[in-house]
Amino acid sequence: MHTGRHYKIKEFLLWTRRYIYYLIAVAAIPTVIFSVFNIKWIALPWVPIALIGTAAAFIVGFKNTQTYNRLWEARKIWGAIVNDSRSWGMMVKDFIASEENANTNITADHSRLVHRHIAWLTALRHQLRTPKPWENMEAHNAREYKRNYTVPEWEQSLEEELKPLLSAEELKYVLSKKNRATQLLSLQSRDLKKLRSKNLVEAYPYVALESCLKDFFTHQGKAERIKNFPYPSQFSSVSLFFINIFVFLLPFGLLAPFSAMGTYGVWFTIPFSVVVGWVFISLEQVGQHTANPFEGGANDIPMAGLSRTIEIDLREMLDEVNIPEPIEAVNQILL
Repeated sequence: MHTGRHYKIKEFLLWTRRYIYYLIAVAAIPTVIFSVFNIKWIALPWVPIALIGTAAAFIVGFKNTQTYNRLWEARKIWGAIVNDSRSWGMMVKDFIASEENANTNITADHSRLVHRHIAWLTALRHQLRTPKPWENMEAHNAREYKRNYTVPEWEQSLEEELKPLLSAEELKYVLSKKNRATQLLSLQSRDLKKLRSKNLVEAYPYVALESCLKDFFTHQGKAERIKNFPYPSQFSSVSLFFINIFVFLLPFGLLAPFSAMGTYGVWFTIPFSVVVGWVFISLEQVGQHTANPFEGGANDIPMAGLSRTIEIDLREMLDEVNIPEPIEAVNQILL
C-alpha cells in the first residue's frame, strides 16, 4: 500500500518505462516511413481509429472498476479480521474464567489461545502471498521492487515465524498440512472444547468464542476466493487486445493531420502518439496490477502491517512486556 499522497511522476515513468520504449518504436517507424521514404499512403483516416480508442476506453474503464472492487473487498476483509481479532482477545481474557475457578491460573490458557491466533494471521498472510500463475510475477522478480521495498512473507519462512507462537508438537502438526491457517483455527476449537470440559468457560461464552472462530473461517474463505479466482481472462484479454490495436494504429491516424502543419510538423506524431498511448497503457496496467491485491505489489493490502497492529493489541491485552514495534512504510510503501 502506498502511504503517500500520490506517486511521483518519476516513479510512474520508471514503472511504465518498458511500455514507453515500445510506444516510441511504434510511433517512430511509420513516421520515418512517411517522411523519409515519402510513402504517403500509409496515413490512415482518424475516424475509425478514434472509434477503436473509444471502445478501448470503455473496456479499460470497466476493468479498472472491477479490479478496484476486488481490492476494496480485500481491504474490507482484513478490516473485519482486525475488528474480530480484537474481539477474540477481549473474549479470551474475560470469558475464560468463572467464579468457582477464580483461584485457577489461566494466564497460560489466555496466552496459548492468543498466540495461536497470531500464528493464524501469520499462516494466512503467507498463504495469500504464494504466487499464482496469473499474477504479475514481476512484482516478485523486478529489481525496482526489491530496491524500493521488501515483502515480509518473502524474507522470512513460515516455520521461523511460527516457532515462537506454537508448541513444538503443534508446529510440526501444522506444517504437515497444506492449509495451515485452517488447521490453526481447528486447533483453537479443539482447545476451547477442552476448556469447556474443565468448566473454565461457561456455555454462552463458549458459543460466542466458537462463533468468533466461524467468523475467522468466513474471512479466510473470502480472502481465498479473491486469491484463487483471477480476474476473468476474457475481460482482461479484450482490454489488452483493444489497447494494443489502438496504440499501434494511433500514429498512422496522426500522420496526415500533423503533416498538414508544415515541413516538420509530421514529427510531432511521435511525441503525441507516445503520450496518448502511454495514457491508455498506464490505465490498463493500473487495472492489471490492482486485480490481485495479495500478490506482493506496491499497491497491495498491507497484511503484514495489519497483522502487526493486531499482534500489538492482543499482546497488550495480555499485559506482555516485549511488545513488537509497528511495521513502518519503506519508501512510502507498507506491506
